[in-house]
This record gives sequence, C-alpha cells and structure tokens, in this order.
Amino acid sequence: MTVVSAPPLWSGRFRATTVGLFFLSALFAFESFAVATVMPVVGHEFGALTSYALAFAAPIAMSVFAICVAGVWIDRSGPGPALYTGVAVFSAGLIGVAAAPDIAVFLAGRAVQGFGSGLAGVALYVLVAVAYPEEFRARVFTVLTSAWVLPALIGPPVAGALAEAVGWRWVFALAPLPAVVAVVALAPELRRASPSDDPARTAPSLRWAAVAAIAVLAVGIAGQREVAGWPLLLAAAVAAVCWSVPRLVPAGTWRFAPGLPAVLSARSLTGAAFFGAEVYVPLALVQFHGFTPAHAGMFLTVSALAWFAGAWLAAHVSALSDAAVRVRWGTAALAIGIGATTTVLWPDMWPAIALVGWSVTSLGIGMVFASTSVLLLDYSPPEQTGTNSAAMQVNDAATQSVWLCAGTVVFAASAATAWGFAAMFAGATAVAVGACAAAARITASSSMP
Repeated sequence: MTVVSAPPLWSGRFRATTVGLFFLSALFAFESFAVATVMPVVGHEFGALTSYALAFAAPIAMSVFAICVAGVWIDRSGPGPALYTGVAVFSAGLIGVAAAPDIAVFLAGRAVQGFGSGLAGVALYVLVAVAYPEEFRARVFTVLTSAWVLPALIGPPVAGALAEAVGWRWVFALAPLPAVVAVVALAPELRRASPSDDPARTAPSLRWAAVAAIAVLAVGIAGQREVAGWPLLLAAAVAAVCWSVPRLVPAGTWRFAPGLPAVLSARSLTGAAFFGAEVYVPLALVQFHGFTPAHAGMFLTVSALAWFAGAWLAAHVSALSDAAVRVRWGTAALAIGIGATTTVLWPDMWPAIALVGWSVTSLGIGMVFASTSVLLLDYSPPEQTGTNSAAMQVNDAATQSVWLCAGTVVFAASAATAWGFAAMFAGATAVAVGACAAAARITASSSMP
C-alpha cells in the first residue's frame, strides 16, 4: 500500500484557511453532540418533553430551506456573504437558546440555528472548491472529518459536565467561541473568493424549497407518533418530500442517472443506511448482551474513529486515487459491515464480531462521504458549485429524515422485539445495496468532463 505524502495544508498560504474550516466544522460537530446530551435536561426543566422531537426537527427543516437559499446566493455573490451571515445567524440562535425563558423561545432559537448552519454549510463546500487546488481536496475533506472526531469523543461528557456544574444554558452560550476563530482565519481567503463571472442561470425555486422544508419538519413530528392523526400526517409529509425534493436536485438523481445524479444518490443512501442502523446498535447491545449504556456508547466512539480512518485512506492511499472507485469500495464495505453488525442480535454471539462489522461500516461511510464531496466539486463548473452543493445537502437531509422516520414507525410497531431489530438492520442493508447500485453508475474520474 503506497501512502501519498500530505500537502502543506497546515502551512504556507493554506494554513489560515485550513484552521478556519477545521474550527467551523468543529463548531457544528460539538453543537450536534452536545444538544443530544442536554436535551433531556431541557425537556424536564421546561416541562415540555412532548416538544422533544421539534428540537431536532426544526433546525433540520430550516436548514433545508437555507441550503437552497445559499446555493443561489453563493453562485451569484461568492461564499463570503453566505458564510458570514450563516455563522452570525447560527451563533445568534445559540445565544437565543441559552437565554430562552420557555420552550417556545428555545425552539425558535433552534430553528434559527438550523437556518444559519444551512447557509454556512454550503459556503464551506464552495470555499474548499475555490481555495484549494483540485489535487488537495480529498485531504481537505479529511480535515473536515477529523473536526468531528474530537467532539464525538469529548462532546457528550463535556456537555454533561457543564450542564451539571453550571447549567445546560452554558453548553449553548459557550459553543459560538470557535466561530470567532473560524471567521478570523477564513477572512483573507473569503476576500479573495470572488463570485462567478457566469452565475447559474437555472436555480431551483424557493417555493419548492419551502415545501421541502415543511415536509421534512412534518416527517420529524409525525415520526414521533405523538400527535393526533400522525399516520395521515406522515403519509402527506412523505408524499410532499417525494414531490418537492426531486425539483431541487439534478434531474435523474432518484433514478441513479450516470454522473452527478448517481454521486448524490450514492451519498444520500449511504447516509440513510448508516444512520438508520446506528440508532439501534447501542440499544441492541443493552437489550441482548446486557451492556450498560456507557459501554454500548463505546461502539459509537469506535464509529467516529473508523469514519475518520475511511476518509484518511481515501485521501492518502495511491491505490484509491480514483474517487469513483473509492465510492464503490465504500458502499460495498457499508453493506457488508451492516450485515456483520446484525450478529449483535444473537445473545450467544461474541459482540466483538458486531464491533468489527460496525467498524467496517463506519470505514465505508467515511470513504464514501469524503469521496462524494470530491466528486461533487469535480463535476461542478464554478458557476454551479453552490447550487450543486446545496442539492447534495438537501438530498441528504430529506433521504435520511424519511428513512429514520420510517424506521421509527416500524420499530415501534414491533414493540422493540428481536424481529423489530432484525427489520431495521435488514432495511439498512437493503438501502446500502441501493447505494452500491448508485455507485456503479458513477463515471470514472478520468472520463469526467
């Protein structure tokens, strides 16, 4: 195995930009892990556990709309305005959440956070495209992946310790600090990143973006099965997603059309398969092997490390120099790994087999996500980088939301029996096989336009 020497991402003219991107990704990562840790405390304090799902669904829905806004805006004005606005709005949402006197203000702050993260997330992708040479991009996405590893390891315990020592509000109040470092470090590159001379002429309608955002929100609410008539709401929401999202992504994305559509499909199905299985791995360890929640959570720690390893291999191993090949290998690893992880359902089976399986699964998604990010930029002319980055992120959010919701409903109907777990892992494996089919339709890198 030949390892490619790393470019000077942390020195020279790239140092400040790399530091800024790292801290911006770390900000989003810490917030993601921290909020999951403190939400039970928040729900009990406000006496609003019935609003628990909204705390997660609201920011996802708002980010969907913001992503579409950002794609058009960035292609016309460059990444600077969207990134500055996104970071400011995200930070304002965090401060609003920290100061919330009741659950209504808390949820509004979470929605504001979602809008800000949607703007900044697309700008981040475009900045990678304009700030680094093409041959550096895979390594840059490895850096972005690494920014999620440390928060995955320390985010929950740090958030929990803060909540116990000084209160949950400080978890949100202190989170914007990395944003200051990120903005200062990225400012020079953002000043150099000018808008395209030929902005995209065909931008998705924000009307469909609004429909998609509302539909994703409704899917999240209905999936909790706590509102009257939730089956009808769920059916209507899924129909709305299926009607609106294809209008926000390249034609043929949901049919695995060759090229960029297949890249988006492979990525979104990979994410849906991974997260659709991850939800149930710790619970299965507790239920079938008697693990404590803390010990079961170690599987997720291993997951974060293996995810980073997959991204690192994709960027540094010369035998994996073709991004399209990396996606095929990654989706295959995902499908095989989820299948092996299913052994966690047998009480007499050694849990280490499931651990190896889940490590392979995580390695696969790390390779796929890093490689599809590179392919997205390779396929996108400068005037459409923002629009295409937005399409990828909208497709990810919609696909994952619908699949996770469907899994929640099926699992609840099974009364959390072994058959319910088996259905979840079988479904995730089937989705992973779909990702393999989409990956097979990706044109080899050497033949891309």
